Amino acid sequence: RQKLLDSLLRHLSDSARPLHGLVLLQGGEEQTRYCTDHIELFRQESYFAYLFGVREPGLYGAIDIATGKSILFAPRLPADYAVWMGEIKPLPYFQERYMVSMVYYTDEIVQVLVDQYKGFGKPLLFLLHGLNTDSNNFSKPAEFEGIEKFETDLTTLHPILTECRVFKSDLELALIQFANDISSEAHVEVMRKTKAGVKEYQLESMFLHHTYMYGGCRHCSYTCICATGENSAVLHYGHAAAPNDKILEDGDMALLDMGAEYSFYGSDITCSFPVNGKFTSDQSLIYNAVLDAHNVVITTMKPGVSWVDMHRLAEKIILESLIKGNILVGNIDDMMVERLGAMFMPHGLGHFLGIDTHDPGGYPKGVERPKEPGLKSLRTARQLQEGMVITVEPGCYFIDALLVPAMENANTSKFFNCEIVDRFKNFGGVRIESDVVLYLVNLTVIQVQNFLPDLNLHV
Repeated sequence: RQKLLDSLLRHLSDSARPLHGLVLLQGGEEQTRYCTDHIELFRQESYFAYLFGVREPGLYGAIDIATGKSILFAPRLPADYAVWMGEIKPLPYFQERYMVSMVYYTDEIVQVLVDQYKGFGKPLLFLLHGLNTDSNNFSKPAEFEGIEKFETDLTTLHPILTECRVFKSDLELALIQFANDISSEAHVEVMRKTKAGVKEYQLESMFLHHTYMYGGCRHCSYTCICATGENSAVLHYGHAAAPNDKILEDGDMALLDMGAEYSFYGSDITCSFPVNGKFTSDQSLIYNAVLDAHNVVITTMKPGVSWVDMHRLAEKIILESLIKGNILVGNIDDMMVERLGAMFMPHGLGHFLGIDTHDPGGYPKGVERPKEPGLKSLRTARQLQEGMVITVEPGCYFIDALLVPAMENANTSKFFNCEIVDRFKNFGGVRIESDVVLYLVNLTVIQVQNFLPDLNLHV
């Protein structure tokens, strides 16, 4: 909260605007499953979680810019709540747990905010409204009965609060580290138990059990991707229409993209390995191409480096490996001009990570999204800065929907050794993903592949 307050005061001062007003956010509400009375497990709205850490639904939170005081507004629950849901917490409980200055009921919000405001004229509220550039959805500004009594600013808060989230505090880094630690443990446990004949969803189940049983992680950062064989070329496998239900086969590659969430903060880790523990020459070729790209990017990236340049670097390393493997032929620079790397890695190299798996802030004002294939999928095109947490997740996939048109295109067909490419038709893909925090001196990296020798996997 202090970080936001400092940033907001600096912005208002630089803009010669009065240093008063109240930041107001509305927390998330419980949702039922369609028209039923089944209530989905609640997870707090991310901006509200960032500022107030509140796990309960139905609250509002305010920060007085002039005084720095923070206020929570909790719902006035009916008496029978205690019968069905447990003790009704008194207001001091919220004040102590979430370390705010004051707590009131939500039906007191108008009077409290009017009394709190010390500026001139109509009380001013800074509300959260802005575009999430990953989802193309807008954040929802707070709504309440009586809001017409206030002047509302819908443009100032969102970019400032989003930029605060880009740069992690020591506490945030500790939570992300814990989520990564328990997720890495779970990945290794799953790898140890992977074998032909089990179902992909059993791998997912093992991961969920380990992170919940030993880490208390009730939520995952995202839907688990447990893709084997040709499924590993489906970038967002694991959804309802492709629900991790294939039987693992001897000789298949497995691509497991899974991350636990702890105290709102997430992890995002991907491992690729052969189901039977022994790499074939083809599997070794693709795995090492991706591993080399992953490792070179991590040793090259540092504050001041362009993330777009890092994506291009990963592409180039993968293409060079494919040339060495005789999958591609021709000049690497010509391939880069024709954006051939996007045919094998259509997604971006990585994304910000924090309370959200795809944490916001990738495209602030002044940062343009590239328009070229592959590059347009980047979730940020910023220069790297100290304090950012970003994933490094190069991949190499054999996706017919991309390769067939490329092999028929007059500008790119000359690069393909079609006979060799055809050999990889049902290969799937490889992705290796680590979560990296940027410091001025060095990096902290979660690298599950360091466990490979202990797992008797032979590259």
